[in-house]
Amino acid sequence: MATITKVSPLAPEAFPELPAIDGVRFATVEAGVRYQGRTDVMMAVLDPGTSVAGVFTRSATRAAPVLDCQDKIGGPYDGPAAILVNSGNANAFTGHYGQTSVAEVTQAVAKATGVAVERVFTSSTGVIGEPLPHDRIVAQLEVLKSGLNRHAIEDAARAIMTTDTFPKGASAQVEIDDKTVSIAGIAKGSGMIAPDMATMLVYIFTDAHVEQSALQAMLGAQTDRTFNCITVDSDTSTSDSMLLCATGASGVDATGNDAFAQALETVMLDLAQQVVRDGEGATKFVEIRVTGAATDADAKIHGLAIANSPLVKTAIAGEDPNWGRIVMAIGKSGAAADRDLLSISFGDILVAEKGWVSPDYREEDAAAYMKGQDLVIAVDLGLGEGKSTVWTCDLTHGYIEINADYRS
Repeated sequence: MATITKVSPLAPEAFPELPAIDGVRFATVEAGVRYQGRTDVMMAVLDPGTSVAGVFTRSATRAAPVLDCQDKIGGPYDGPAAILVNSGNANAFTGHYGQTSVAEVTQAVAKATGVAVERVFTSSTGVIGEPLPHDRIVAQLEVLKSGLNRHAIEDAARAIMTTDTFPKGASAQVEIDDKTVSIAGIAKGSGMIAPDMATMLVYIFTDAHVEQSALQAMLGAQTDRTFNCITVDSDTSTSDSMLLCATGASGVDATGNDAFAQALETVMLDLAQQVVRDGEGATKFVEIRVTGAATDADAKIHGLAIANSPLVKTAIAGEDPNWGRIVMAIGKSGAAADRDLLSISFGDILVAEKGWVSPDYREEDAAAYMKGQDLVIAVDLGLGEGKSTVWTCDLTHGYIEINADYRS
């Protein structure tokens, strides 16, 4: 497997300082699932009464852990819960072997922690089509149990990485009824990112109390505005999973609270954008703003058509203000568009308006703008009030190098 040594130029300066979330403890271990010399398994144990919501890939080739988690979400939540994640092997396209591995791991976690097996959620990420050596994970469960620590969330973020060049974390705090409620989340994802629910793996924790059904509804709605608005390479993983856990340890009921929902969305968007900033081989972070569409749904279709276009993404990598490729992507998207109403901007530079090149447009200005690391491409369709924003990165030779060597 390719070894990623160079940190993305778009990475944050450091892992953020995340608040410890009462009611959840973390531990990591080097189990040798595939990697050597680094942690590759993390476990989180959550207090009794923690509600757990989840969204998952809609891939027709979902991995065994995804199917198991989907079956468990929405069940009783009076007892404790546990999450176990391994990197290096996706336990996907492994038939009945995959199901056996999930059963072995969940039953062993339940025995080690005293958590009901119906409340043990697992995820696996890495190569597809190879049986998971679950015995290596099971052999480390006592080590994991003895190492549980409420302050080890950064270690957990590192243990779930595959081709990621940096661990991803984000947090927010909000005052509700004169009490502070905390939210902290971690994510992994770098390639195979065109979510149809979330990114590859995301785990978010809060000490608020939120009823499970309300937590599930909130997560689904905010996923559509965050993780479902990012793309690196237009490919949806077999393993995409996001779990949101509310321990209730703060004693604050945030069910239906707008301030809490906004704080959660802030954390989710931060994590989603970090995934894009760690896109395999990425050198540019690109925000695509679409306005004037017939509907919001059409605006999102146009935005993703631009964001997923290899021609657009390679032009961005080459710092080439080739706005004709934007026109092409809009034309092929399938959503409503009118050539003679279309306007395009790069940052503050108006490139084209109402179907023509702007009379004030100078290509040298746009070329200079494209040299930046953070770019905005704005499109107005001139058709209605629909709008959407999506985020992507450029497509460089580094993406090829990483993925050509991924299994070797």
